[in-house]
Amino acid sequence: MLLALVATPAYAQTPAPGSGGLDMVVASILTAGFALGIAAGLGALGQGRAIGSAAEAIARNPSASGEIRGVLILGLVLIESLVIYVLLISLILFFLNPFVPAAVGAGS
Repeated sequence: MLLALVATPAYAQTPAPGSGGLDMVVASILTAGFALGIAAGLGALGQGRAIGSAAEAIARNPSASGEIRGVLILGLVLIESLVIYVLLISLILFFLNPFVPAAVGAGS
């Protein structure tokens, strides 16, 4: 916490011209890439755990396989929808560049 309070004024300063700072577009693309990678990896882990647990539950009680399968499909759909949501946000950051000022294209 103390480190965050000490580092805050460093972010408030404007960079010197020609300092070679990280451009906002590059930062948003890197962030989107990392977010997509993390979401895909953790989504795959969640789906693997769900399928493993469902297979174990069906092995213990084969008569409940229909209900377990329905809940499994619903859970997999919800897990995948979270990954698709992160993909959508990443594509917005890749192609729409919401952090670029609107005046950049107005000069022509």
